[in-house]
Amino acid sequence: MKHSPWFLKLVNKIKLHIREISITDVLNKQKEGHHFVLIDVREDHEWDQDHIQGAIHLGKGIIERDIEKTVPDANTEIVLYCGGGFRSAIAAESLEKMGYSNVFSMDGGIRAWKDAGFPLDHL
Repeated sequence: MKHSPWFLKLVNKIKLHIREISITDVLNKQKEGHHFVLIDVREDHEWDQDHIQGAIHLGKGIIERDIEKTVPDANTEIVLYCGGGFRSAIAAESLEKMGYSNVFSMDGGIRAWKDAGFPLDHL
């Protein structure tokens, strides 16, 4: 997908101030039974197509509104992902501003996950 220059400028600026995690590190955390909350911030139709096993869906449009009901402890480790790692970076910044202290954006998003052949769930 080709993104607009202003959007990319925003995302690149945000990425300087958030923490990212690789797809391999996320998969290893899952395999090791590490406790964290994996959140898919994509749109509903993207989630319906496929998503990472064990993920929950809180789209970018509602995550700030609903995160406290879903993850009430602001110290919980949260990994966010989207299609390519851009929307999840924006969402990570937003959650940090809300007081969540252990938030990561998955670098490369679900596209990198799929390209690596990692497991997916389908509805």
